[in-house]
Amino acid sequence: QVQLVESGGGLVQAGGSLRLSCVASGRSFSTYAMGWFRQAPGKEREFVAAIKWSGTSTYYSDSVKGRFTISRDNAKNTVYLQMTSLKPEDTAVYYCARYRAGAYYTPTTPALYDYWGQGTQVTVSS
Repeated sequence: QVQLVESGGGLVQAGGSLRLSCVASGRSFSTYAMGWFRQAPGKEREFVAAIKWSGTSTYYSDSVKGRFTISRDNAKNTVYLQMTSLKPEDTAVYYCARYRAGAYYTPTTPALYDYWGQGTQVTVSS
């Protein structure tokens, strides 16, 4: 059984920064692509960023491109989301997820991720 545990959320002023972490249990972390999604109250879950198993390929939504950076440390079974220049509209619960093995790689599609963390709240005040 795989468990994903996010941390690093909190309250920050607009323009500030936070770094989210997601630690995965279980073996073979390094062979899976990982992603970050977020969900604001009353809105659907939306794609934020994704990273392939090697860390050499990354993907971002247009809304965070240039401000957020996804990275991973396979030795620590951890994926990170560095968030800078935060805006009030970034306020949401942030989730990390593991991409389903064998699926054609479409990182923006939530249904193609098979394990999800419990989420960590990020609140950006204006």
